[in-house]
Amino acid sequence: MAQHRLRAAFMRGGTSKAIMFRAEDLPARREDWAPIFLAAMGSPDPSGRQLNGMGGGVSSLSKICIIGPSSRPDADVDYTFAQISIKEATVDYSGNCGNMSSAIGPFAVDEGLVPLPAGEDAVVRIHNTNTSKIIVSRFKVRDGQAVTEGDLRIDGVAGTAAPIRLEFTDPGGTKTRSLLPTGHSIDRLEIPGVGMIEASLVDAANPCVFVAAQAVGKTGSELPDALDADPDFLALMEKIRCAASVAMGMAPDLAAAAAIPSIPKIAMVTAPGSVPTLSGQVLEPADMDIVIRMISVGQPHRAVPVTGATCLAVAARVPGSIPNQVARSTGADALRIAHPSGIVLVDAEVETTSDGALRAVHGAIYRTARRLFDGYVYYPSKAA
Repeated sequence: MAQHRLRAAFMRGGTSKAIMFRAEDLPARREDWAPIFLAAMGSPDPSGRQLNGMGGGVSSLSKICIIGPSSRPDADVDYTFAQISIKEATVDYSGNCGNMSSAIGPFAVDEGLVPLPAGEDAVVRIHNTNTSKIIVSRFKVRDGQAVTEGDLRIDGVAGTAAPIRLEFTDPGGTKTRSLLPTGHSIDRLEIPGVGMIEASLVDAANPCVFVAAQAVGKTGSELPDALDADPDFLALMEKIRCAASVAMGMAPDLAAAAAIPSIPKIAMVTAPGSVPTLSGQVLEPADMDIVIRMISVGQPHRAVPVTGATCLAVAARVPGSIPNQVARSTGADALRIAHPSGIVLVDAEVETTSDGALRAVHGAIYRTARRLFDGYVYYPSKAA
C-alpha cells in the first residue's frame, strides 16, 4: 500500500530542529495527529535512534510545530508545539519549545501566513496554544523572505546567522496561573526514599524546578554524557520533578506526574566557576552569572531550552529563590547563563504588584533560525 504524504518544512530554531506543518494540512481533529507525528519522527524506537523517521534520537531533535491563523485578536498566528517521545508512543502538548519559537515568525513570513512589513523590520505576534501566552518575534525581512545570514553566533550552533529577538510577554503562570505556584520562593519536598530536598518551583515561559547541584550530589559542572551515565542521579531528579509537579498542582499524584515527562522541567544550578563545555572550551567564572544543567524529557540537555533559560532568568529575580541565592548578579543586566554548550544571555524583569504579589513582566532572548528543506514528509498508510 502506498504511503501518505504531507506538505512540510524542516527547520532549525535555536539549538533544536523540528518538522513544521501548516495547520490546514493536518486532520481537523487533534486526536488524529498523534499517529502521523509518531510515524513521521520514527517513534517509538526501542533503540532510541529514530532511524525510521525524521527524529535524531535526542529530545531537541524530536519536535513538531503546527502553525496556522490566529484564534486571538492580539496575535498574528497560532503555534502549537508537540514533543515526540523517542522510545514511547507519546505526543506531548503540555509545554512550549522556546528554541523552536524562534522559527515560527520566519516560517509565517516565508509561507505568506502574515503580511510583509512595510520596511525590513518584521514583528510577528505568536499565540502559543500550549501555554496561552503571546511571544513577540522581531527579525529582518528582505525580498519578501526572512533574512537568514547575519553575525549572531549562539553557543551550540556552528556558524553565524541573522538575529531573532523573542519577547515572552507576561510569561508567568503558563500552566499554574501563578509565577510561584506554591506561593513560596523555596519549598521543601518530601522525596520517597530520600528525604527532604529544597527546590524553587517557578512557572515562567514553562514551569521549572530548580535545585542546588550540591543538594543532589553534584558540582553542577558535569557534562551531559556524565550525567546520562549516572542512572541514580537521573532517577533522583525524576523523583524531585514528580514531587514538584504535585506540589505545583500540575498533577494529582506522583504516577500522574510521571506520565507527563516534559513539564515541569527540572534543573540543577550552581554559582559561577570553571565549567567545561562540549566543545572542549573551559568557561571561567568571569564569563557567567549562574550555571545550569537541565533535564529534558529524562535526558540531560546539551545546551539549555529557551523556556528553561527564560524561567531561570525570572527565578533569579525572585528574592530568596535558589537561583537568586547562587547567581552572581540579579539586577537589571541580562543574566549570563552557562550551559553545556556555552553561554546564553537572557533579559528578564519581575515586579511587585500593588497587592504584594510578584509578576514576571517579560523575558527576552536572541536566537537564530534557518529553513533546512521543504517538500513532503511521508508516513505509512496505517498511521492515517
